[in-house]
Amino acid sequence: MRRTIFLVDMNAFFIGCEMAKNPALKGKPAAVAGDPERRSGIILAANYEARKYKVKTTMLLHEAKRLCPELIIVPPDGRLYSANSKEVMKILGRYTPVIQQNSIDEAWMDLTGCEHLFGEPTVIAKSIMDTIIKELDLWCSIGISENKFLAKMASELKKPLGITELWKEDIEKKLWPLQAREMYGVGKQTEKKLQQLAIYTIGDIANCKKETLKAVFGKYGEELHRLANGIDSSVVDANPLRASKSISRSTTLPQDITELEYAKNVLLELAEDIGMEARRDDCKGKTISIVIRYSDFNTITRQKTVSPTYLTKEIFEAGSALLEENWSMHKPIRLLGIGISGFNEEYSEQLSIFDLPEVHEPEEKGQKTEKLERAMDAIRAKHGVDMIKRARILE
Repeated sequence: MRRTIFLVDMNAFFIGCEMAKNPALKGKPAAVAGDPERRSGIILAANYEARKYKVKTTMLLHEAKRLCPELIIVPPDGRLYSANSKEVMKILGRYTPVIQQNSIDEAWMDLTGCEHLFGEPTVIAKSIMDTIIKELDLWCSIGISENKFLAKMASELKKPLGITELWKEDIEKKLWPLQAREMYGVGKQTEKKLQQLAIYTIGDIANCKKETLKAVFGKYGEELHRLANGIDSSVVDANPLRASKSISRSTTLPQDITELEYAKNVLLELAEDIGMEARRDDCKGKTISIVIRYSDFNTITRQKTVSPTYLTKEIFEAGSALLEENWSMHKPIRLLGIGISGFNEEYSEQLSIFDLPEVHEPEEKGQKTEKLERAMDAIRAKHGVDMIKRARILE
């Protein structure tokens, strides 16, 4: 049986959420953008009216204003976007339990066999699109194929509100004429290397000798060749975090900092978010990493191995130790990040007899910490993330 895979991609998601909340923005050029005074003055999402003026994502705010003086700027609202994302995923879950969220605004769905329940793929796609519009007032595009890569490529072919099929028999006509840069996973540096090989389109990649690509890109070259030929055997994983991926958070600071304790507080807030997500998905990781970007834009990453954990306290302690080891008050910091990875990998360590708990201890300290953190998770889920904070952050 041929698989039926969808990629549902929300159109201009951030600004779409803002327009659904405030209909007065509809029909006017508008964009979500950060605060330039906090070094985040870039366009995060522009609606289609703004795009007519060539306003694009990642464009500097002043440049966007020059192209479109009447552009309405809306500050980002992460809670709104996260809440809407969850609602979208709930709608998708009405059609299949096999959903892999790829980002806040897109997800793959495995609908193989669901045709018997909901009709042909295009009928299902139209039903999904109409439901999202009716219930959330948001737009999406949907790609339909037999594998994840082709579904993703199909979703990009028609926006907004596009429903596009791209099966293997269609790739020579629909996929190969596209520029190599339009291929999912190909960035600017890869594009430059491909051009040095006189490869300009996805068809050129598909028809290039696999050995040539492998010589330049290694194993990634083989992957490029397979995908360009429409071959992708990866499954829609309902919980991809379990497949040794990572959870990470980073933030650009309002101003360069040289105070270690302040930096630790920033790291704790980021670790809090990571811990909540890891506990939600029941994923314990054994590698804690941090990212430090100094004021001269020099960036370093450091990591350490710990006993598998999803506790905020332990994630923060490991990250804090790494931060101390790489701290210099003579090198101001402009960005900090922390992450956890190595989920569900086998882990073993030799225990000393002195590491064993006392037999009369009623409950291990780690169990108490987990109960406390899960209680905090429950409060935040019901009342918002700001409802309860650690004393260190408040101080």
